[in-house]
Amino acid sequence: MQERAVRTREVILRAAAEVFDEFGFSGASISKIMKRAGVTQGGMYFHFPSKEALARAVMVEQSDGLRLPPGEDGLERLVDITLYLAEELQSNPTLRAGVRLAAEQGEFGVQDDSAYRLWAEQFGGQLRAAREKGELLPEVNAEELAWVLVSAYTGTQLFSQISTGRADLHQRVVSLWRYLLPGVAAPTVRQRVDAAVRQKRAAV
Repeated sequence: MQERAVRTREVILRAAAEVFDEFGFSGASISKIMKRAGVTQGGMYFHFPSKEALARAVMVEQSDGLRLPPGEDGLERLVDITLYLAEELQSNPTLRAGVRLAAEQGEFGVQDDSAYRLWAEQFGGQLRAAREKGELLPEVNAEELAWVLVSAYTGTQLFSQISTGRADLHQRVVSLWRYLLPGVAAPTVRQRVDAAVRQKRAAV
């Protein structure tokens, strides 16, 4: 029973993510989500008492199931992670819905920055590793830069979503790094990472 309940919750969350991704919070409804998930009203409310609870779960669990690129922690892996997320945002409804709901959360009475903090900590881990390896300029604060990067990335993907449905997001993230790297990376590291970024850009 417990395993079945876990599976049912996963099915509901997946369906909810798809519906929230397509319609946003205001356009989504419990009936649409139930139909998409193929569950009864009782099954739905056993796991989630309201649409608001569903939205919060999708928002908070947006990164579940992601498989971040492997490699040695540091600046180049951080760039790889941001490019990977750009690809996922084009095809992963759970991530897309979580990102959308984080921006729309005022509509369901929530003020929760945990999703942003999660990514700031993820990026911060790579930046701390980069600092230990001497990849960052001496004046760079890894925690502050992680916050700046999450903020800039959020704006970049939102602008791309509005402009092209995120079709150009990969290129926009490449452009973000092209201007950001000179201000944060040690010169020799910047050349190496910049070359790697150009190579990945050409492969897309």
